[in-house]
Amino acid sequence: MIVLRKFFVKPEDLVPHSPQDEDHTYVAQYEIVNQAIHGKTLAEIAQMAHIQFIVSRIWRNEQVIVPLSTTKLKLGDNVLVVTTDDEVGGMELLMGKKVDKDWNEEKIDWNHIDKKVESKVVVITRPMLNGKKLGSLRLRSTFGVNVSRVTRGDTKLLGTNNLRLQYGDRVTVVGEHDALESVEHYFGNAVQTLKEPNLGAIFLGMLLGLAIGTIPIMLPGMSAPVRMGLAGGPIVMGILVGSIGPRFRLVSYTTRSASLMLRQLGLSLYLACLGLDAGQDFFQTVVRPEGLLWVGLGFVLTVVPVLVVGFIALRTKQLDFGSICGILCGSMANPMALTYASETLEGDTPAVSYATVYPLGMFIRVIIVQIMLMFFLA
Repeated sequence: MIVLRKFFVKPEDLVPHSPQDEDHTYVAQYEIVNQAIHGKTLAEIAQMAHIQFIVSRIWRNEQVIVPLSTTKLKLGDNVLVVTTDDEVGGMELLMGKKVDKDWNEEKIDWNHIDKKVESKVVVITRPMLNGKKLGSLRLRSTFGVNVSRVTRGDTKLLGTNNLRLQYGDRVTVVGEHDALESVEHYFGNAVQTLKEPNLGAIFLGMLLGLAIGTIPIMLPGMSAPVRMGLAGGPIVMGILVGSIGPRFRLVSYTTRSASLMLRQLGLSLYLACLGLDAGQDFFQTVVRPEGLLWVGLGFVLTVVPVLVVGFIALRTKQLDFGSICGILCGSMANPMALTYASETLEGDTPAVSYATVYPLGMFIRVIIVQIMLMFFLA
């Protein structure tokens, strides 16, 4: 990574690209000039158009309306719509005219746009809401509010009816002041509870992950089964919990401090076990001619692929250098290099890329090594 940064990285490559990529929503204002949707309800329009969008406000004759699914649009209405980048063109064809105003700036004061309508970010801290679909809560009909976005971690999601909520999500709610207070109480919004790590879920996940790692997996043509092991089992369990955990009302949220502590603890144990395993005969092995040969081969096999892949990624994939470092560290399963990248580069792009690539890299390492040993020792 030092060589790549010294000789191939340009100043613009050091600028993180992910903050924009992680925002999957787009806010735009449209004027209704399409005769086909005049007099139709928002529910009818959504069913007819097959476009994912949320109408958070309607301006009609200098009045602001918090829309419901039964609200009918009229010609001349101005609507504030939250959709995705891919659907902006489709929304313009549907509504008729896009107003030339940028609603995606970070410093917009949403509470001073209208006197009647406010926007508030509420945190979900009621365990009973974990895993429920947003549409099943019927917030529009019950409280008269709209959910425009849901922020999960650093990712902004469109607040569609099919979106499953998770404990710790930050929900952007639009409505009148009294209605927002009721929604805030309904969601919990007890931010203090988010500072307490969910130790039960953490250790239960670790134990189940270790158990999964011991399960033998039979592959066609193999005389002996392969296992995920201590490294692959917890990864599988983590993926399962993150994917289907909310469907079973399982709260997997944990604090950032607890996550960092477990990360550093795991890294320390990894390095300690590595040193204990290799330290006994390390110097006797290295000083021998064959030992130096193995060290040299290991150096070449490690450095050359990293340089080649890093150079190709810099020149062809339009990724920032932090993301590339995370990809390289994840593919090599090298948490020590990730620590260096995280401390020398701005943002969390190395860690995000590492977490994305690491599971696949670890599966390949665990399975391929066992398969190679079986072939060569058979």
